[in-house]
Amino acid sequence: QVQLVESGGGLVQPGGSLKLSCAASGLPFSLYAMSWYRQAPGKERELVADIDKNPDITTYAPSVKGRFTISRDNDKKEVYLQMNSLESEDTAVYYCHGSGSPYWGQGTQVTVSS
Repeated sequence: QVQLVESGGGLVQPGGSLKLSCAASGLPFSLYAMSWYRQAPGKERELVADIDKNPDITTYAPSVKGRFTISRDNDKKEVYLQMNSLESEDTAVYYCHGSGSPYWGQGTQVTVSS
């Protein structure tokens, strides 16, 4: 059974930082590109960042480029999202996803508010 379990969300003030983690089990993690998506209330789910099987290949949504960093540890079967200079517009539920697969995590809430 494939599981993707996110953690690290919470409440943070504008300008603050959070690091999200996603632990994968039940799938050949190193063979998958991995992605972080987010969904804000009343909005569609959007791609935030993607990391290829080759961890040197990453892509970012324009709205987070320069502030967020995606990384992975294939030995631990984990993918991370370091989020800096957070803005209120970053408030959303963040999801981990195996790119091109049907596998999604349950999501972790990130709230940016003073």
